[in-house]
Amino acid sequence: MQNALHRQIDEALGLDLTPPVSVTQVGSAELPSCFAVTDLAVSAFRAASVELAELIGAHEVVLDRRLAALWFDMTLRPVGWDLPSAWDAIAGVYRSSDGWIRLHTNAPHHRDAALRVLDCAADWDAVASVVERWRKTDLEAAIVAGHGAAAAMHTTDEWAAHPQGRAVASEPLIDWQQIGAEARPVRIEQIKVLDLTRVLAGPVATRFLAGFGAEVLRIDPPWWTEPGVEPEVTLGKRRAGLDLTQTNDRTRFERLLSDADVLVHGYRPGALEGLGYGRDRLCRLAPHLIDVSLCAYGWSGPWADRRGFDSLVQMSCGIAEEGMRRKGADRPVPLPVQALDHATGYLMAATVLRALRIRNRSGKLMSARLSLARTAALLTSQGSRDFQGAVIEETEDDLDPSTEPTGWGPARRLRFPVQMDKKGPNWRHPAGPLRIDPASW
Repeated sequence: MQNALHRQIDEALGLDLTPPVSVTQVGSAELPSCFAVTDLAVSAFRAASVELAELIGAHEVVLDRRLAALWFDMTLRPVGWDLPSAWDAIAGVYRSSDGWIRLHTNAPHHRDAALRVLDCAADWDAVASVVERWRKTDLEAAIVAGHGAAAAMHTTDEWAAHPQGRAVASEPLIDWQQIGAEARPVRIEQIKVLDLTRVLAGPVATRFLAGFGAEVLRIDPPWWTEPGVEPEVTLGKRRAGLDLTQTNDRTRFERLLSDADVLVHGYRPGALEGLGYGRDRLCRLAPHLIDVSLCAYGWSGPWADRRGFDSLVQMSCGIAEEGMRRKGADRPVPLPVQALDHATGYLMAATVLRALRIRNRSGKLMSARLSLARTAALLTSQGSRDFQGAVIEETEDDLDPSTEPTGWGPARRLRFPVQMDKKGPNWRHPAGPLRIDPASW
């Protein structure tokens, strides 16, 4: 199953430049799931690692399966302080009148949208009492129409027959397009990456790039916050704030774009265009720019512009229902980690590195699009099985011996699962709060 995942990812990255670098896999682990989630973790790390190795000329790549599984979850271990919860108090799965639905309320505006539809207090029991009077798809539609985020649970067969499921199945894992030509070859230590992503998948990609030499500048609007994951996703990056609806901030953003080598963004289809930065505009502002983007539900079909997150996509595409059925549980059983986010993140990193290799070798300038739903299709295409694996019991050996001076206090972090010629990543900036750096390279 792992080799099948390797092959599909290699094909998506492009057979014409399949890296000759081999990977030595060490360690053993199996996260508890009816899907091959640990194989997916290994394959995603492998993809990013071999692309990086070929770009920098590394000869030996060692990938630890146990640490790869652990890095698909939170990696920071605070010393003398506590991490905030990754979940809002009313986020989670609820029983409706005809099934199950998940509400995603971590962002305040998504929480407000759900509560407007439900017309109840921000209390779990109050929400549950109202949700159970709704049909799941009716409530999902109402919350989505109100600019919130929710997902009714489907089976894998229902998703395969759903218009959005069919649309996602027809999309490539990585949707490549040549957008120009650029004759300037660069090394990873020279590249500037402008990061317009949130929460997990995109920030995981740019965290990987930052660890191996790229200069990453993350841009957030003044109102955005994600305290539950900031200690994870800000590692290695400088972090600035800009409001792209304001003239002065747009001017600063465009200056950043003109000097960037790579743009990574996670806007829903049409959203960046709505801000005035569609493909044609980006090409005029930065004709040398590699553009890699992601969305939740795919780039075609009726849900292409729907707000979504890993946990919601797992409900929509049948993963949570399959887990419930295979485990004999009385409620949805998602993957043990946010595997769609993490896997898509490392695939995005691999895509950026492949685009750099293509640019260095042929001068072709590429863009690429990925989605959480298409990564879910990659995982479910391997089939399901009876539950295997167990929770990994962390040991002191799993932790890096150094202490990271984060913006919240000292912490330890898990050892990174990849070694390149016996060297791991070197993150120049510790994790810290958003918007504390100037919007400049």
